[in-house]
Amino acid sequence: MNMPMDRQNGILTVFFSGRIDGSNVSEFEKTVIAAVEDCDRALIMDFEQLSFISSAGLRVILIIAKALRSQDTGLSLCSLSDHVGEIFRISGFDKVLTIHSSRSEALAAAAV
Repeated sequence: MNMPMDRQNGILTVFFSGRIDGSNVSEFEKTVIAAVEDCDRALIMDFEQLSFISSAGLRVILIIAKALRSQDTGLSLCSLSDHVGEIFRISGFDKVLTIHSSRSEALAAAAV
């Protein structure tokens, strides 16, 4: 898993590639939570290059969402591949998380 980041106008975008599973879920959680700064008003997780996410990865996303809520920082996901999108639909996560079809759509929503 690779996680390059970009910060623009108080919006942190993390780009994921590869897989999020039991072998790297701890690194995923620590890296993302540590990257969010007090001045960030939103975090966007861009999953365009993510090929797989396990239930452990889904659990960590909920942990991150809860932590961000307590900081009054928004969270959205974008650019889910068909396979990753199906995992979110089957698990029901698409009902509890904000998911955008593209990064530009997520950035526009976060900028409001």
